[in-house]
Parts: sequence; C-alpha cells; structure tokens
Amino acid sequence: MSQALAQANIYTEEDYYNLPENVRAELIDGQIYYMAAPSRIHQEILMFLSKTIANYIDSKKGPCKVYPAPFAVKLFSEDDKNVVEPDISVICDPNKLTDRGCTGAPDWIVEIISPTTSSHDYVRKLNLYMDAGVREYWIVDPIGHEIFVYFLEQDKFKVKSYTLQDKIKVNIYDDLWIDFTELGL
Repeated sequence: MSQALAQANIYTEEDYYNLPENVRAELIDGQIYYMAAPSRIHQEILMFLSKTIANYIDSKKGPCKVYPAPFAVKLFSEDDKNVVEPDISVICDPNKLTDRGCTGAPDWIVEIISPTTSSHDYVRKLNLYMDAGVREYWIVDPIGHEIFVYFLEQDKFKVKSYTLQDKIKVNIYDDLWIDFTELGL
C-alpha cells in the first residue's frame, strides 16, 4: 500500500502580485516567504546606505538608480517563480526598470539581515543572486557587526568580510567608499 506524498503549493509571479498591498513577502523557487517589519537599527542602516549611494550617484550624474525596499525585483525575465525585495537595489541599466520594479539582475544588492532572515540571505538569496548575475551583493549583519561583500568574478562570487567599523570600497564604482563609522553603531 503506497501513500501519496503531500505536494507543496508552487506559487507564481501572479500570486505574488495578488498578495494584499500591506503584506511584505518574497517569492523564491515558487515558495512565498513572508517578511516581518524591520527593526529600527535595520532602518537606520537602510537610510544611511540609500542616502550615501544616492548622493554619490547624483554627484557623478550617473545613470544608476537606488531603490530601497519594498521594491520588486524579478531576477530572471523568463521565470515567474522568483520575485525578491532586496533592502537596497542599485540598477544601472534603465531598460531593466518597469512599472512593477526591476526585471533582470540589479548591479548591486544590499541585504540587512535579522536573526529570522539570516539563513535566507546567506544561502538562498546568495545562490539566486549569483545565478542571476548580480555584480555585487552585500550582507550587513547589525547584530554580529559584520558585513560580507560578494563580488561576481566570471561566474563565481569572491567574498571579503568587514566590520561596522570599516570603510568599504564599492566594487562596481571606481571611487565610492562607504565609511560605516559614520553610523555611530
């Protein structure tokens, strides 16, 4: 006597966009992952980084745009089972921007982790972002006071680790450094 295995629901981009407007979630490999409201320190880091990056881009009159969450990113144009909401997305190709967000890999993504999302950001998203061709991916851990900078070289991420007391070079730009001591954490 054989038992049928329970089948998990596979969700699509359409399901993601039909979620209530006040619900924060991501769609990864056909599964919906709900997200809790961010902490105050998370928001301080988000604002600090968004402002620093936007000011740099404005000063250079560059083509890139900075989008803090919530901002939908469909990493693969032909795939309807992955839509993420990175904390910060930097997109330098205006052709990737749509009314719904971004279709294609952003040039740079920053995720600010919490204890409940850390494995999600260190494993699931890391591999997804690498496969999509995200050029640079930062994971900021406010509790551990660590920052991991992943930079895509050929088809693999190279990684360097820093602390919240470091001044870090942004690899996709020639002359942007972010000094985390300015945060005062």
